Amino acid sequence: MKYRSVFDIIGPIMIGPSSSHTAGAARIGRAARTLFGIQPESVKVSLYGSFAETYKGHGTDFALVGGLLDFDTSDTRIPQSLSLAKTAQMDVTFIEEDAISDHPNTVRLLLKAGEKEMEIVGISIGGGKIQIVELNGLKLNLSGMNPAILVVHNDRYGFISKVTNLLAKYQVNISHMEVSRKEKGQVALMAIETDENISDKVFEEIKGLSNDLQVTRMIE
Repeated sequence: MKYRSVFDIIGPIMIGPSSSHTAGAARIGRAARTLFGIQPESVKVSLYGSFAETYKGHGTDFALVGGLLDFDTSDTRIPQSLSLAKTAQMDVTFIEEDAISDHPNTVRLLLKAGEKEMEIVGISIGGGKIQIVELNGLKLNLSGMNPAILVVHNDRYGFISKVTNLLAKYQVNISHMEVSRKEKGQVALMAIETDENISDKVFEEIKGLSNDLQVTRMIE
């Protein structure tokens, strides 16, 4: 079920005109910025389906960029985000893709800063709600609405339990969890949404579980 209350259907406080194409797009952009960790120097924005067809008229372009600039959905600067991105020296390129996606409101973001690079796929599912469905080719289902921690690690026996046991030790309740991998024994992704923000102490302990981890935290 996509909606838990009438407020999920009405959507968030936002700069319009559309909850799906504007608020949802802003949240995808902001989730991508959070996962990337810093402001990207360049972003390639590949739009699919309805996003590709109507992104200029519905404000999807400036909403995505506003999110990438770390603006909330209600931030009055969002309509000016394209020019603000230039001022911030963030180069953004929009590409209208012809390929058919699984969801009509789909965007693929390729973020770069120096040697750092990340590719994220997000969808806007209505009412301002989103899902991040792919990170660097690894599948996931992240709402972008709750605190979360993402752990990229080498696929090996017992590692997932190390992370979950550590969260249990600090009484951090898991609301949703998914794991994915491309191949057995290769790179894997653990995406864990929680009921409360993960503290600095817990975050650092998770990072200390192995030397080959990439750990990202999303907080409310």
